[in-house]
Amino acid sequence: MKKKQLVYFFLLSFLVGLTGCGQNASQDGITPIKVAFWGSPEEIDIITNSIKGWQTEHPQIKIIFEHTPYTGYDSKILTRIAGGAAPDIIATEVDYFVTFASKNVLEELAPFIEKDTVFSQKDFFPTILHRFTVDGKILAIPRDVAPFACVFYNKDLFDKAGLSYPTDDWTWDDLLRYARALTKKDATGHITQYGFYGWAWQNFVYGNGGALVDSVDKPTRTAIDDPKTVQGIQFYADLVNLYHVMPTPSTLSNLGMGVDLMFASGRLAMFLSGIWETPGLRNYNFHWDVVMFPKNPQGMRAFGSGGSGYAMLKSSQHKEEAWEVIKALTGAGGQAELAKRGLAQPSRIEVAQSDSWAKNTDPPANKQMLNQAVNFVTFSPFHPKWREINDKYIAPQLDLVFNGKQTAQEAVQKIAPHINAVLQSHDL
Repeated sequence: MKKKQLVYFFLLSFLVGLTGCGQNASQDGITPIKVAFWGSPEEIDIITNSIKGWQTEHPQIKIIFEHTPYTGYDSKILTRIAGGAAPDIIATEVDYFVTFASKNVLEELAPFIEKDTVFSQKDFFPTILHRFTVDGKILAIPRDVAPFACVFYNKDLFDKAGLSYPTDDWTWDDLLRYARALTKKDATGHITQYGFYGWAWQNFVYGNGGALVDSVDKPTRTAIDDPKTVQGIQFYADLVNLYHVMPTPSTLSNLGMGVDLMFASGRLAMFLSGIWETPGLRNYNFHWDVVMFPKNPQGMRAFGSGGSGYAMLKSSQHKEEAWEVIKALTGAGGQAELAKRGLAQPSRIEVAQSDSWAKNTDPPANKQMLNQAVNFVTFSPFHPKWREINDKYIAPQLDLVFNGKQTAQEAVQKIAPHINAVLQSHDL
């Protein structure tokens, strides 16, 4: 983030937080509803302005947006709850949601839905709504869904190499073929242009029929040592160490530029991420698009996913009003604004199929493919210690694999016993 943007970001965060001072109780018949959220300067602007029209029509409710940094967001919210200073509503993405749900701090929303004559669960993509449902209890309403299904590709580099553009029915073999053709070296053998980069190694697991656990919703054992999982991890590592078409994270760091700049400047032909990369890429002057993450050689397709929604805290003293605000925040109007800016794929099916998203002509042209991609997503395991498991056991060992220090098989043999010990422990 540039210095000027950083100053703007903190100033805007301060001003957003300032609006909440002295607004703890109903005054003159107006009920304050505090909403905690995170976001970049652009996201702050979109979120805080997305339902201004609704606010004008509902003057009896005053929405107070409280910006909270994303890093450590769950800990900050839980601290506020413990201190009796919690907001009424929290934004939550699909992994932080696991923490909040496990701590039993979220209000069940089914009673509000059942007596609401306007709201319908059928309006949302089932996959993201399912993530926010625990033991039959709906604990959050989705705002967006974010499959790790976008392979961004530089059309200018494809044209220069005389290659046809990839299509949504391509395979891992096609990906490798393109990546090899688009990786360039100078006279000394130094790579000057990489064919591919992707941080979402999980896609190569899910997309190969593998898994990280036996059940995403209620994991009891790991499946990281399953042969299909191992094969997927190894293929991802081979893109770096065997085929030399993908840089390691350390290589990217040494280059001193972000993936978006590498991509826009012609030093990277394709990269795997989520649609949230769109606003930044629209600032560069080059030709690009997205294609769905490829199928494996056997025709299987799957990928990881993010997504976010809004939940009501049990501690809220204004639950009826909070429900109305959640409906507004996840409504068609707010989602349409996020979609037009390219920040997020709407969780509402109708909005996702509308001119704001699927029929929107701003780049990327193929964003509509995500409406099909949502049918192939796999979320991270629903376990309160999964992020700890990943940081402590999975990431360190897989870093060695991705840097060519060990094989995927060697890594999973070390990882699996630790994961199983945590999953089977009753000490949560």
